[in-house]
Amino acid sequence: MNNGASDSMAPPAAEPRTASEAASAAHGSDVEDPFGNPHYVRFVADLLGAIAYAELSGFERLSSDARFSPSLADRASLGRLAVQEFEHFELVGRFLDGLGITVEDAMTPFCASIDSFHERTRPGDWYESLMKAYVVDAFSRDFYRSLAHNLDARTRELIAVIDSGDGAEHLRDRLKEALADDPRLASRCALWGRRLVGEALTQAQRVGIERENLAGLLFAGEDGPARPSGTFFSELTRNHSRRMSALGLTA
Repeated sequence: MNNGASDSMAPPAAEPRTASEAASAAHGSDVEDPFGNPHYVRFVADLLGAIAYAELSGFERLSSDARFSPSLADRASLGRLAVQEFEHFELVGRFLDGLGITVEDAMTPFCASIDSFHERTRPGDWYESLMKAYVVDAFSRDFYRSLAHNLDARTRELIAVIDSGDGAEHLRDRLKEALADDPRLASRCALWGRRLVGEALTQAQRVGIERENLAGLLFAGEDGPARPSGTFFSELTRNHSRRMSALGLTA
């Protein structure tokens, strides 16, 4: 009996069984459709659900804070940033819809956690609102950008679009102007910035703990292997420190 044909057949590649394995596979150039893997779909849905609710919450926060702006120019500027946040939310919603997932379903697991974060970091005045917008927006962009390395090309492109706004630059310039001649305000904002980044780091850790699908991505390196969680969060903290230095503040 000739077994040559059967002997030459290679066994099928094993399908990734976990979210982190699915992400590593999706990052490889030989994967045509990573969304054919249900683990990867759940993985991306969780990440985008968190992003969508963060953007929607950002829109609501900036829209509300704009009412307390000291000038009409500031009010209009925050209004424009709020519109950008809502546009990002809609982009994510359309992407998820293409996967057959409603944005509401994707966001729901993150509502309580993100709402709690905003409750813990409620600003006391307009300047604290401005600092919160600056710190949280920039921290979120760093967070998304770091995670994007292990995603498929389409999802990386979506995150790049969300990351491309100029909101952080505008907020930085407005804060520098406000802080330049007011040492007491600068000291208060420096303290507030430290509290904000501490809460943001705790929030990022909580997301990884509460959503197992994201844990592998949070602590994966650019080429797939795991990296220590301390390294990941140290990178975020260093970036925050550089931004505070740009404002003339101590992180």
